[in-house]
Amino acid sequence: MGYTVLVARSGKEAIEIYEKNKEKIDMVILDMIMPGMGGGETYDRIKEINPDIKVLLSSGYSVEGQATEILKRGCDGFMQKPFNTRQLSERIRKILDKK
Repeated sequence: MGYTVLVARSGKEAIEIYEKNKEKIDMVILDMIMPGMGGGETYDRIKEINPDIKVLLSSGYSVEGQATEILKRGCDGFMQKPFNTRQLSERIRKILDKK
């Protein structure tokens, strides 16, 4: 898709990578379930660093429950797995284009 992607293996690593590269990151994609620190806590910590960061949440579980709570806190979108590259590309573009 032409984007530069920084990959984190855990929520804690995602926060560390974001802190070091926040000027270069336009959007974060989080999974609900990650080693060490889940998507909800990771989302909150990243938003503390930059309240304006755009975040797409992904999960194999439905949007009901914890994902709904994160969306209510301002998360920009949700994608339920499985999804394909075209669907992901469209969702990323939609979120990046939001004002």
